Amino acid sequence: MIGDQAPAPALGTDAAVRSFRAGGVLPAHPLALREDGRIDERRQRALSRYYIEAGSLGLAVAVHTTQFAVHEPSRGLLEPVLGLAAETAGEYPDRDVLLVAGLSGPTAQAVAEAELAASLGYHLCLLAPHGVDDASEDELLDRARAVGEVLPVIGFYLQLAVGGRHLSRSFWRRLADLPSVVGIKAAPFDRYATLDVVHGVAESARGGDVALYTGNDDSIVVDLLSSFRVHDATGRTTRVEVVGGLLGQWAVWTREAVRTLELARLAKAGDSGAIRDLVALNPRLTDANGVLFDAANGFAGSIAGVHEALRRQGLLENLVFLEPRDRLSPGQLAEIDRIWAAYPELRDDAFVAEHLDRWLR
Repeated sequence: MIGDQAPAPALGTDAAVRSFRAGGVLPAHPLALREDGRIDERRQRALSRYYIEAGSLGLAVAVHTTQFAVHEPSRGLLEPVLGLAAETAGEYPDRDVLLVAGLSGPTAQAVAEAELAASLGYHLCLLAPHGVDDASEDELLDRARAVGEVLPVIGFYLQLAVGGRHLSRSFWRRLADLPSVVGIKAAPFDRYATLDVVHGVAESARGGDVALYTGNDDSIVVDLLSSFRVHDATGRTTRVEVVGGLLGQWAVWTREAVRTLELARLAKAGDSGAIRDLVALNPRLTDANGVLFDAANGFAGSIAGVHEALRRQGLLENLVFLEPRDRLSPGQLAEIDRIWAAYPELRDDAFVAEHLDRWLR
């Protein structure tokens, strides 16, 4: 173990899958580093505590927002990064903290990472199409089958700008058909590609067992409010709902993210006040996300933008990354100043300030 903390609570696999399918807020966990590039364990734990106490369903670790470089064996970072989050979750024995491990690389690497995550108490894995640039769709499905023998799988449609690739509607149907697949994170930042995922899930014989989470940080409110009605060639109608989000945007202002999901649930149940609140929220949140994710520069500063927001709240101390390319883009800081002044209601500054000293102990 990394330190003296207890291991993660023993949430059983069946209970974990039920929890995931019910939906919730899953923040994509960033990586806190010291100036010398070593893990800042104190702030890494503080981030996990923040997400758990903000009301998230759990933690998604070693994902894009964590920085994919943690998967490079030469760095020796994957086990400590996964371990710190699992140990910190163990501080909350009265909560069922869902632990999702991001996986990367070819089949052998992804399976080994899944085995590591399972040994550390992780419940599910998010299987990124990263490090497999030359793999065919059939080979990606074989990879998912192999990983699914270790941990239940969440598929991941990653946007092209940060290393993803186009995947067909047929791929998503066949992925959803795999018994080990419990969900899909749709994050292509593309409405047509998102509909490919939706139709693929609807066409699968297991569609009702596959939970759809939004990863479209540019369309969070729209996805959460959408009820997709899919008609097939036989006349059958299937409804597909987005039950939650696994998002880099929800790595910041997480308390308000929990409120957003609650509003979406109320809105879908017919609460007109919640609908009005979300319609007003949508353009503000999209504007803020466009700045934090650096849409103006092809998302080059997306990780840095998340870190800057957390730094301003005191959760992070610096803007230190594993790769030199991860930095704020020219003009991005001024844009962050703009949205910071324009949308204070999006932030959870008071909640963070109230608990920050304790989280940092």
